[in-house]
Parts: sequence; structure tokens; C-alpha cells
Amino acid sequence: MSETLNTERLTADTNGIRRAAELLKAGKLVAFGTETVYGLGALASSDTAVARIFAAKGRPRFNPLISHLADAESAFAQADLHGRIKDMAYALADKFWPGPLTMVLPRGSHSTVSDLAAAGLNTLALRVPRGKTALALLREVGAPIAAPSANISGTVSPSDASHVLRSLDGRIDAVLDSGPCSVGVESTVLDLTRDTPVLLRPGGVTLEELTALCGPIQHPDDFAEALPSSPGRLASHYAPSLPVRLDAYDVRPNEALLAFGPALSNAGLTWNLSETGNLEEAAARLFAGLRFLDAEGTKRGLTCIAAQPIPRQGLGLAIRDRLRRAAEPRPLSQALG
Repeated sequence: MSETLNTERLTADTNGIRRAAELLKAGKLVAFGTETVYGLGALASSDTAVARIFAAKGRPRFNPLISHLADAESAFAQADLHGRIKDMAYALADKFWPGPLTMVLPRGSHSTVSDLAAAGLNTLALRVPRGKTALALLREVGAPIAAPSANISGTVSPSDASHVLRSLDGRIDAVLDSGPCSVGVESTVLDLTRDTPVLLRPGGVTLEELTALCGPIQHPDDFAEALPSSPGRLASHYAPSLPVRLDAYDVRPNEALLAFGPALSNAGLTWNLSETGNLEEAAARLFAGLRFLDAEGTKRGLTCIAAQPIPRQGLGLAIRDRLRRAAEPRPLSQALG
């Protein structure tokens, strides 16, 4: 982020919680404490707000972010639950929510969580955190809040407000200080979308506790290279049906154009990520642009998407990473299906 912000340190009282909620609803970044670690919150429905998370953290990839909600009913309203998945999700919520458990569930067609927060996947990572302040904030906002740990990517996760400020002071709008976190390690992440639940990340709820309720649970290592170690880690995942050509300096007759900055001429179909070359704007518009060019280009008989060069700095690295994954050759079964 090029802009230096005046980071407010808010007290976890009625006025502080109300101020934090106002900032979040306005698309600002607010760190807040949960029972696990401090999260860097942004309105999950806003691609622009979520893009600011990646910029502030220096996050190298558009990994899916956990969306936090005030109760199980609100969380499950974002998902598409049925059959075995529904039964297991409700049983887990009854025992572990509010608490340090994140469930990966099928994304509902009616979900308000943005493409960027979900990393373009058809799944969502959902959690109801424990803690009076966190729940009061989520109720005050009344919408999903995307919140990875409130630190620069690759550094130690923060367990109190001072840790947040050492890392992100001047890069975020506020931190809501609710004191030290009681657990101090991230939430457990459990994927329920497969035939057998998969533990994607160990955390505040133990494997033994989960096994007692769910039965057998697999680990990503059990799948060798067939399963990514966390959502969004496949080399090619949820790519557009049209192939992507990277670092294009020209547009061919059969191609749609994903532009950045001044658009190349002669393109019949163009989506500009940012005419002014703003990387935050480009990040916010990336997934929508890929979907638009894929759908409209297919209708027009185009056979490829040409992507103009993206700078190798700041959020440009994350955008390039996602485009590289979109451009990866897909397995035949994925290409056909």
C-alpha cells in the first residue's frame, strides 16, 4: 500500500465496537481479536475491501480467506448444505461454535462472499469465533467479515493489539484492542466437501476431538499430489474454459483481452483491470474479469484470453500468480468437465 494511514487504536467498549463496525462497513481494514489470534478484517462482500487485505499483508497469493460470522445460522446461510455435509456441519457447529474451528463448505449460489475472498473457488471457509468483542463486532456489522491473521505475510501471527501495530501500523485503519487472545494459535480448518473430511490445518480444535464426532478424518498428505494442502493450491484450479496467454503485447483475432493500464488496440472484447494501472483496483476486478471474458468470449467464438503484463511488485505478484494458475494446462478430465 502506498498510502500511509492513521491507524486508530480502539477500546473494546460500546463506542469502540461501533466505530470499528462503521469502518468495516465503509470498506476499511480493522484488526480485531478472537480467541485464536487477531484477524485483519474487511467486508467479505467487497472485492475492493478484500483487495486491501492482500495489499496490507503483502500476501503473495490470492489464497481463500476465512469469513467470520456472528452465529451458525448466518454462516450456513452462505453455504449450500445438504445430506451428509449438512448433518456433519450442524453437529460440528453445535459442539465447537463459537470457537476455533473453520469449516470449508460448498459455496451457495446466494452467498454474499466475494470471488476474491473465496479465491474463485466454489467453496467457502466459514467460522464463528469465540469472544465477546469479536461477536459483538460481527453482530454490529451484520455481514461476513473476511479476516486472515493481522500481520505481514510470513511473520508470526499476532496474539495482542501491540503485535498488530508493530506489523501493520500505518497500513490499516484501526485495531480494536480486546486484550490478549486466549488460544494464541490459528483455528483448525476442516474440509467437509469430500467423501471423508480432510484436516487442512491443525489448530485450536484437536484432531482427536474432531474424530470423536466425525469418524475418520484424512490429512492432505494422504493424497500425495492428488490433493492440495489447502484450498486454492492446485496449479490450475477453477480456471476459465478459454486458455490464457500471459504477458501479451499484442491481441490476435481469436483472442479476448484482459488489459491493465492503456489497453492494446484491435481487441474486439476487452476487460480492463485498471485503466490507471492501480494494482488494488486490478486485484478487486480480476475474478470478475476472467468470468466475463470467458463467458462472453465463448459466446463470440473466441478461443483464448490474452493478458497484458502485470508488474512484478506488490499486489502484482498475487495477480500474476492467479493468472499463471489460470494459464496452467489442465488435466484432460478437468478440461472435458
